Amino acid sequence: MRVLLIGGGGREHALALGLAADPSVDHLIAAPGNPGIAEVAELRTVTPTDPDAVAALAVETNADLVVVGPEAPLVAGVADAVRAKGIACFGPSAAAARLEGSKTYAKEIMAAAGVPTARAHTCTDPDSAARALDDFGAPYVVKDDGLAAGKGVVVTDDRAAALRHAAECGRVVIEEYLSGPEVSLFVVTDGEAAVPLLPAQDFKRVGAGDTGPNTGGMGAYAPLPWAPPGLVDEVMAKVVHPTLAELRRAGNPFAGLLYVGLAITADGPRVIEFNARFGDPETQVVLALLETPLAGLLGAAANGTLAGHPPLRWRPGAGVTVVVASDGYPASPRTGDVITGADRPGIIHAGTRRADDGTLLSAGGRVLCATATGADLTAARDAAYALVDGVRLDGSHHRRDIALAAAEGRVSLPG
Repeated sequence: MRVLLIGGGGREHALALGLAADPSVDHLIAAPGNPGIAEVAELRTVTPTDPDAVAALAVETNADLVVVGPEAPLVAGVADAVRAKGIACFGPSAAAARLEGSKTYAKEIMAAAGVPTARAHTCTDPDSAARALDDFGAPYVVKDDGLAAGKGVVVTDDRAAALRHAAECGRVVIEEYLSGPEVSLFVVTDGEAAVPLLPAQDFKRVGAGDTGPNTGGMGAYAPLPWAPPGLVDEVMAKVVHPTLAELRRAGNPFAGLLYVGLAITADGPRVIEFNARFGDPETQVVLALLETPLAGLLGAAANGTLAGHPPLRWRPGAGVTVVVASDGYPASPRTGDVITGADRPGIIHAGTRRADDGTLLSAGGRVLCATATGADLTAARDAAYALVDGVRLDGSHHRRDIALAAAEGRVSLPG
């Protein structure tokens, strides 16, 4: 099988490693890729958000399967263009990807499907935003209605800061705060059949103890030893299948990766958000634990044969990933700094590039992800931080508490 992977971040490097390890994959091409992906794939140049260019590249490379990593190409209609060429594509149509591209659309689908989620208002001017904030009270939750690379959400007790964020975004969804530990659940689906992966938890705040501004994610771990029994079955029954059924009813069937972001509240799981692709950095830990060949799984979803796919197999133990971020991230990340120590197994490239002389340089806010597995969360944490400690990047920072509370049994459920 010839596979074309679209994207060039940490999520795509993790996907590339999984795809390259699948015995059914004869050749892996990535566009545009990154220096880490280049170790396992042929790199090609393409503008990921140009549907015609991606479809043409899929034809040129004789791809049997195209896997679209990032959200922006999906919202732009890349999957539609690829499928129009008769090539299987893992990723939803532009119409279905609105589930991530518009928070308002996601809320409408959830309301129609009876999916448990936070009450919310869509606001387009300062007066309506102020009324919504007063309706729900603090902590204030303000979300950019469109794509914002994981950084469009502000959760704050500062009403003025919430209003500023609303004004900067223009169109926002303001919703009630959901109290409880968060869970990320990836679901592979062909539009009808749906297969859940291991639930994971990521860490959005930049600082230890969940302090500072939101980021695209500073680390993650899986599995979740504190998760309620039957959590995945409940989410599949009350969230995933009703959502997929409503999207089919609306004429926008969703085939690809449905990311369900949840808060485990005193009243049970509530949806925080949907995404239309694998989440980053949770992808790194979940795929590190997956034994089932990845290309076969994604191909079954792309070809509509997921119902006949064998049950998933998982490695024992746990996985932890820790993000190494550049100086100034998330507000104003510095790039162009030299990186050393990134040539070891378990180091996932997120924002890197090669200089003309081959030197590895930082090229984004989240630069590397140190990912390790172990017999339990403590062992996986130790291994991940050993990887982090071997990286040299001037001015970089990372959190030292990824998965710590879970490893020490300190994650509690409300109620």
